[in-house]
Amino acid sequence: MPTRCLQPLGHFFSFNPHKIVYENIALVGATGAVGRIVLEQIVQRKLPYQTLKLLASERSVGKVVNVGGATVPIELLEPGAFDGVDLVIASTPDEISKEFAPWAVDAGAVVVDESGYWRMDPSVPLIIPEVNPEAVSNHQGIVASPNCSTTQMVVALAPLHRAARVKRVVVSTYQATSGAGTAGNEELFKSVKETLSGETAEPATFQHPIGFNLIPQIGSNKFEGYTSEEMKMVYETRKIMGDENIDVCPTCVRVPVTIGHSESILVETERPLSVSEARDLFSAADGVTVVDDLENLKYPMPRDCEGKDDVFVGRIRKDISSENGLAFWCVSDNLRKGAATNAVQIAELLQKTS
Repeated sequence: MPTRCLQPLGHFFSFNPHKIVYENIALVGATGAVGRIVLEQIVQRKLPYQTLKLLASERSVGKVVNVGGATVPIELLEPGAFDGVDLVIASTPDEISKEFAPWAVDAGAVVVDESGYWRMDPSVPLIIPEVNPEAVSNHQGIVASPNCSTTQMVVALAPLHRAARVKRVVVSTYQATSGAGTAGNEELFKSVKETLSGETAEPATFQHPIGFNLIPQIGSNKFEGYTSEEMKMVYETRKIMGDENIDVCPTCVRVPVTIGHSESILVETERPLSVSEARDLFSAADGVTVVDDLENLKYPMPRDCEGKDDVFVGRIRKDISSENGLAFWCVSDNLRKGAATNAVQIAELLQKTS
């Protein structure tokens, strides 16, 4: 399968690896849904900094944001905005990241980027701190955070991979409308209202009306009938786990849920894992919470996982069709661990390893 790799970073700008003090932080995309949670996480997790700069487009310049009781004005995202900045956390569309990240690195900053633009660049480490923290030291000025659907799956797969080597994954995702930004949730509310009133729900953000519906397409047609969202899960999983031989067969579905991606995962390992062993591995893994009691109706659901940072695993059971197969259900808040929390954890990792 072809993979999208960009030109190595060193071909068009340089990074000074000896600059290891991260005292002055900038947040790009502070006014977005994920950006607001990044600010919450910076305060709640007590990410250390001396100065905090908020950067956004011209339409947001001059607004003031409350950060931990202090008011911080939003400044214009432009090349000179990164002077004196040591660390950047960014949540922007791909094309914006493509433009500004070189400005920040040229100014001497390290960029923790949540867009999809840099993820498959061979010079950019793709990091989930619970899974591959050692890879962060290989950065050349940019560190990428994975796609939300990939992140929660790999957090859950990692302990199984360490114990028994994952060979194949079949995953179906049930992804919240907030994965498409604020506009996604607004369209869900509008679509539900129009459907209940008997009106025609005309889609704008999604390909079809999302109210009371499921849409088995997220992203564009990318490779042999698989969408761009699905192929992200293939390529990113292999890169993060450091194993190009892992086979991934994904189906990504948009569902009428505001926050929280759910995934049905079937994994085949090199040696068989019992349900009890898998449960112990999940329970001992950083960032994983097990909720698995079918008889008492206890299993992860999006409404229970919203606002929480862990990846929740349940419905753990043997695959009755495969000797080395295991099935489980996985839920996570896509705006937190799937985006904002993971980015702040990377920032923490950079500070600890500097």
